[in-house]
Amino acid sequence: MAEISSEIAEVIKESIELELNGKAFFDHVADATHNELGKKMFQKLASDEAQHLKVFSDMFTKSVGEDWKKHVDTSKPRDESPMIVALAKRVENAAKAGRSSELEAISIGMELERKAIDFFDRASKSTTDPKARGIFDRITEEEKSHYDLLQAQYDYVSKSGYWFDIAEFRMDSKY
Repeated sequence: MAEISSEIAEVIKESIELELNGKAFFDHVADATHNELGKKMFQKLASDEAQHLKVFSDMFTKSVGEDWKKHVDTSKPRDESPMIVALAKRVENAAKAGRSSELEAISIGMELERKAIDFFDRASKSTTDPKARGIFDRITEEEKSHYDLLQAQYDYVSKSGYWFDIAEFRMDSKY
C-alpha cells in the first residue's frame, strides 16, 4: 500500500473504534434476544464487524508500522464503554415501557449502520490512496447491506406489511 497521510491513519483508527463498538453492541443484543432468528442475525452482524476490524487492523499496521492496540484503549471491556452502556439502556428502557426491546435493538443497529455508512463514505472520499478507497467503498457497501437486513427484520417484527421491501398485501385486497 502506498504511504498514507496521518489523517487517513486517524480515520483507520476511528474505523477500528467504530467496528469494536459495533461488534460489542451486536454481541450484547444477540445475547439478550430471545427470538432465535433475531439472535442469529445479530451474531452474523457481530461476526461481520469482526471481519471489518481485521481489515482495518491490517491496514493500520501496514500504514503506520505499529499494532493498532497501542493507539486504541482495549483495557476495559467494550460492553462497559459509555456508548454500549447507553445503547443497552435504551433497549432495556423500551422493554420497561412496554415496547419491543428487539425492535429497539434493531432500530439502534440501523442507527449505527447509518453512521458507519456515512463515516466510511466520507473516508473513501477523503483519501487519495486507491487501495484504501477500495477498502472503504467495500466496507460502505457491506454496511449498506447490514442496514437493509436490519430494515427487513424491523419490517417483519413490526408487522409493517413489508418483507424485504415487497408488500405482503395490496390495498385493493389482491395478493
